[in-house]
Amino acid sequence: MATVNVTDDSWKTDVLESDKPVLVDFWADWCGPCKMIAPALEEISEELGDAVTIAKMDIMENTGVPADMGVQSIPLMVLFKNGEAVARKVGAAPKSQLKEWLESEI
Repeated sequence: MATVNVTDDSWKTDVLESDKPVLVDFWADWCGPCKMIAPALEEISEELGDAVTIAKMDIMENTGVPADMGVQSIPLMVLFKNGEAVARKVGAAPKSQLKEWLESEI
C-alpha cells in the first residue's frame, strides 16, 4: 500500500477516524531531509501493508493541522492510534531505524 496524502480538509476522516494506526509525515518540498526519507517511507508502507497507514502532509499547502499540532521542525513523524497522537519522531533516519521505531509503536 502506497503512502497517502492528507490535507487539512481530510485530516479528521483520514487520520483521526481511521480504524488502524496512521503515521503522518509532516514535510515540505524545500526540506532536504524530508526528501531523503520519502522513498524509505514508501517502502515501509509496502512492507507493513495493512498494519499501518503512512500518510504525508505538506505543511506549506496545509497550515491548519501543523499549526494545531505545534509542528516546529520537519521532517516530523507522528503516529496516531484511535485518533490520539501516541509517538513522535523528529528528523531523518535510515529506513531500518524508521521501520524499527514504527514497528515498536504499532
